[in-house]
Amino acid sequence: MTASPARHPDSRPTAADRTRQVVVTVSEVACVLGTLVGIGIFGTRVAESSGGSLAADATLLAPAGTAFSIWSVIYLGLFAYTVWQWLPSRATDPRARATGWLAAASMLLNAGWLLVTQQGWIWVSVVVIVALVLVLGLLVDRLTRVPGRRGPLDTVVVDGTFGLYLGWVSVATAANVAAALVDSGVPQEGRGAEWIGVAVVLVLAAVVAAVQRRVGGRWAVAAASAWGLSWIAVGRATDQPQSMLLAWAAAAAAVLVVLATAYFRRRGGVRDGEERQSADGQPRSRSSARSVASP
Repeated sequence: MTASPARHPDSRPTAADRTRQVVVTVSEVACVLGTLVGIGIFGTRVAESSGGSLAADATLLAPAGTAFSIWSVIYLGLFAYTVWQWLPSRATDPRARATGWLAAASMLLNAGWLLVTQQGWIWVSVVVIVALVLVLGLLVDRLTRVPGRRGPLDTVVVDGTFGLYLGWVSVATAANVAAALVDSGVPQEGRGAEWIGVAVVLVLAAVVAAVQRRVGGRWAVAAASAWGLSWIAVGRATDQPQSMLLAWAAAAAAVLVVLATAYFRRRGGVRDGEERQSADGQPRSRSSARSVASP
């Protein structure tokens, strides 16, 4: 008589897993409804809300309008993530468990931001978007450090979606703060304001680089943040308020983000290779490495 194979203790979803899946789904629905408000189907378009403070030509740090098309990719990714986390093979996946509640929080914060801008509460929107970028930073950090499946589907739907989300919202946070300051009466005319804008985009690039150092250099984060910075450059070169100084600084910041990402990916790859070697020179399993390559 042979013993039946032992079932892995995490092979069946728990009540907590099912609760998490439902909450993520409800949050996705709320995010979709908030988006419909933000694009003007049920409310006022974001560019026209808050007295026009969030329009593409409202501040020195506002990206040109085309930049916001990245939201279509992010929203599609969030929908795909919602479906992904219901897959039987992912319900108990450690990465799904580590990120589900944070993903739900990001969707609710996204919807909340769209709703508060409808009310013209520009400084409240700053609080909401800062909370959103912190949640996304924690989520991406967990993706780096929590083991779990990392096949092509997970790479695109999970790492790709939340990498883009974090990179874009990082740029949007700076633009949101600038909009709130201008709305409060802070002037943006003159060379002094331009140099402050230059300092902000360079600090933003440094912050993104610091995040990339922690998460091993993710191309999705770099792509979205460089995208946003590049469209700030385009906006300042071709639209009002015009500033070629800030346009060049934003373009340089985008390049710095890409270079920093390449550096940290290369350094992370070397370190992982070193860590896979044991003291006697024998290779370790890949799972013992500190991190894995991610988009």
